[in-house]
Amino acid sequence: MAKISSEPVVVNAQPPAVFAFLSDINNIRLLLPQDRISEWSSDGTTCSFKVQNAYTITLVKNGGTQDSSIRWISGKGSPFEFSLEASLVPEGSATRGELVCDAKLNPFLEMMVRSPLKNLFDYMAGQLQQQFV
Repeated sequence: MAKISSEPVVVNAQPPAVFAFLSDINNIRLLLPQDRISEWSSDGTTCSFKVQNAYTITLVKNGGTQDSSIRWISGKGSPFEFSLEASLVPEGSATRGELVCDAKLNPFLEMMVRSPLKNLFDYMAGQLQQQFV
């Protein structure tokens, strides 16, 4: 398993508010780079989107711990198996958040996708921070 994490960000909201935002899978769309995704769809527990006219990614909400973490896993059609977790830690009147992905990647694929995925997760964490400015 390859572990790829975003840089931690401080979100200007308490963990329950950040948890509630992330619990709505439709809000994932707000965290993604709009110029690089297309074909967004969501049914409330699952979302899918095409990345740069190449791969379709499907996220399925898969639990978490109230106000401290939310977990999604790859769904049907994703190019590889992965889990993605948002961890939320209280920090004063704010929340320290981080995205952590565990992906089943062969060494060659890991070499190709590690940097783009790291950039994506950093972008998503930054967008989460911007939702609460």
